[in-house]
Amino acid sequence: MVKHLYIHVPFCHRICPYCSFYKHTFGNINQSELVDSVLNEISIRAQNLELHIETIYLGGGTPTALSPKNLETLLTGINKKINPSNLIEWVIEANPSTFDLDKAKIIKNNSVTRVSLGIQSWNLSTLKTLGRDHAPDEAEESFEILRSCNFKSLNIDLMFSVPGQSLETWINDLHRTIKMKPDHISAYNLNYEEDTEYFEKLKNGEFNENPEKDGKLFKSAMEALRGSGYEHYEISNYALPGHQSEHNKAYWSGADYLGIGPGAFSTVHGKRWRNVADTNKYIESLKLNELDKIETEREIINASSFRTERIALELRTSRGISFDTLGKTKNRVEDLETEGLISRYENRIKLTDKGKMVADSVAAHLL
Repeated sequence: MVKHLYIHVPFCHRICPYCSFYKHTFGNINQSELVDSVLNEISIRAQNLELHIETIYLGGGTPTALSPKNLETLLTGINKKINPSNLIEWVIEANPSTFDLDKAKIIKNNSVTRVSLGIQSWNLSTLKTLGRDHAPDEAEESFEILRSCNFKSLNIDLMFSVPGQSLETWINDLHRTIKMKPDHISAYNLNYEEDTEYFEKLKNGEFNENPEKDGKLFKSAMEALRGSGYEHYEISNYALPGHQSEHNKAYWSGADYLGIGPGAFSTVHGKRWRNVADTNKYIESLKLNELDKIETEREIINASSFRTERIALELRTSRGISFDTLGKTKNRVEDLETEGLISRYENRIKLTDKGKMVADSVAAHLL
């Protein structure tokens, strides 16, 4: 039984230089054909899998870049394909420059419970470096539009360690966000991913990585957000009580999920695949109901691979990981404990604040 659904909308008005997800501008691709193909894929998958969908995440790309008509067609179509009464959470990603009150109402009226707003920074210079096409005041207006619609949870996404970003600028971003009082805040450390403009600039020496600075920025986020009542329930995520993301918690715990749309990944019954990262090919294959032609990068998730993923992902959460999951590396826990990187409780281990600063290294040590 599959309880979690991810739907990928690859359209963006503008390509951000740091983003490694499959995405593209609209070009000559027909929006409505993509929407029809996504809904058709859900129907075909439902014939072969038992779907009891409890969480949905509509990401991208930029789902809110769709026209009002196509956005409504997509959302109402999803509601017809699944049983909305089973839903615990439905998330949609949004960018400030891609929606207005009318679109926000369309989203609200179609059972969406959480909107994740990609603000990234309140500093104009930082936004320009990131290639974002909104201004700080526009972002604030967008947030207030969403608030007026009374969504169950509103999330603001922020990014730190951006080239040229100072500690003072980052702290100002945090304080302005806290002042907005969102229900949830995601604070991501910029990563240089392959096949991005930023990665090329890193290789060419135009940008550089500074782990010591990263640590200071990360620590300042922990102090500011936890000091304002936000639970630090995953390394990059903070929530007011009752507003943790159920969909993302399912990922981190290793639950099966079905990915719909071009470039989307799925993990179901020990098998993982990725839909073809080519929107035109995706659309043409779905017109012919040729599901086999859109599945690529297939792999079997064996016990060893599953254990590796569990350690890497669950260790990032406030619950940590079951001691039994470690298997043969249990003997390495004592060293990490002595160094103050992890702590034990019940039959689990979790990262300390010091450990969170070097989470990837701790996970690697336990593998």
